Formats: sequence, C-alpha cells, structure tokens
Amino acid sequence: MPDFDEEVLKCFLKNQLQLFPEKVAETLEEAEDFLLDCMAVVVNSAAEVAEYFEEEGVDMDGASPEEILEADEVFEVGDGRYLIVEG
Repeated sequence: MPDFDEEVLKCFLKNQLQLFPEKVAETLEEAEDFLLDCMAVVVNSAAEVAEYFEEEGVDMDGASPEEILEADEVFEVGDGRYLIVEG
C-alpha cells in the first residue's frame, strides 16, 4: 500500500485541477482516499517517472524528460519526488 505522506497529499490538493476539470478532493483524507482508489504512485526521481511510464506501456517516443514531467498525470511534490495519478 503506497504511503501518501502529508507533502504528497498537499501537492495533490493544490494541483489537482491540472488533471481534472473540477476538484475531486477537498481534504487530506479525501485526497488520500482518491489516490488509493486510482492506484496513484510516488516515485523518487524524474528518471523513475520515465521508468514508470515505460513499464505501463505509455508511448513516450520522442518525448524529452521535460515533456514527460509536464504530463498532466505528473505532480512535482517539491522534494525531488513525483506523484503519478492515472486520471
């Protein structure tokens, strides 16, 4: 079971509109429940974001590392980690 700490949950609450047309969570608890339901993952580096997409079979041909990190599903936590949410 992924461990969504407070930093990750706050990041999602603050930036959720980059992926969804309206808010899906208002509180830390709602954010955690939502992230668990959609099987979101936290990775420790930009390289791990690319590895995750590769493992999931996401077509990234020709995408630069910057473009991968700019995907709507990718949330930069701010401490080097990234939250990936499959919308």
